[in-house]
Amino acid sequence: MSVRARPLVIASANGHLHRNGGRDTCVERAFALLASGADVVGALVAGVTIVELDPADTSVGYGGLPNADGVVQLDACCMHGDGRRAAGVAVLEGVATAAAVAHRVMLDTPHHLLAGAGAQAFARSRGFPVVADLNSERSRGLWREWKRRVDARQPSDVDRASVGYAIGLEMSREGLIDRNHLWGTIACCGMGPTGSIGGVTTTSGLAWKRPGRIGDSPVLGAGMYVRAEVGAAGSTGRGESNLYGLSSFLIVERMRAGAHPKDAAIDALRRVTADTVDPGLLNDRGEPNFNVKFYALNAAGEYAGVALYGGDDVQYAVCTENGAELLTCDSLLTGQMF
Repeated sequence: MSVRARPLVIASANGHLHRNGGRDTCVERAFALLASGADVVGALVAGVTIVELDPADTSVGYGGLPNADGVVQLDACCMHGDGRRAAGVAVLEGVATAAAVAHRVMLDTPHHLLAGAGAQAFARSRGFPVVADLNSERSRGLWREWKRRVDARQPSDVDRASVGYAIGLEMSREGLIDRNHLWGTIACCGMGPTGSIGGVTTTSGLAWKRPGRIGDSPVLGAGMYVRAEVGAAGSTGRGESNLYGLSSFLIVERMRAGAHPKDAAIDALRRVTADTVDPGLLNDRGEPNFNVKFYALNAAGEYAGVALYGGDDVQYAVCTENGAELLTCDSLLTGQMF
């Protein structure tokens, strides 16, 4: 694009909560790079890498909450609007910076998704350090407490996943796990000064997930979607709900039809609510017992952050020429999710 645009970065709240000992948060780093003319996806990857490497955030990268076996498995994807390119990695072990690996897949291969041992081998071939364990002391301790509670209930293999999920909700209610991080993830979308739009999503996924589970984050159209002439949408929260409805794709297509980012994202939340019929995923009001959040921007520079359930602590991050700030998400439903 040749027109001048207002640089903008929008992300989940953890995009402006962690610095990993440095000066900048994710959205600040990404915005500074965009404003200086850096490639949009490269700038966003540089931003989310800060969070992936910070063990204070248990939803991504190093110190992300592990799967049911205590192994940290990461998913990520990136999309470049102008370049019409995208790629992701799934079930990646041993490499904290999953978004950067996805970026290299996009740049160096014709593929859209690499998974498991193949994703790890690709990362190693590109010089990424591979370590034996991405757990921090905190994430390992939380997993041990979760496993102790599950084992005490002696569930069958069939029931283990539902029991494990219930205990995750229990630990959330007790404040052992941030209720915003049970499902993990940082989503970050941005627009550069030439109007170039991109998006990145990276996650350690649902806490205590079944080994090998892949969420929405690495799947194009589910956890992230970008169209150069329209805008971008990313998500955090329960990945299966976004996979079922391809929520990010839906939001971008609603924006293509003229909807404001807020209205498009609220419409996707209505779809998630209508599609949630499993009794195990409903609270006593018959509404979802999980949260889903969307972060969307359009080519005109309008943006929004929305959530199924809101509250003062349900926020999203934005950075413009006026600096970075946390804003409260608009919400669809009232009351507590569980």
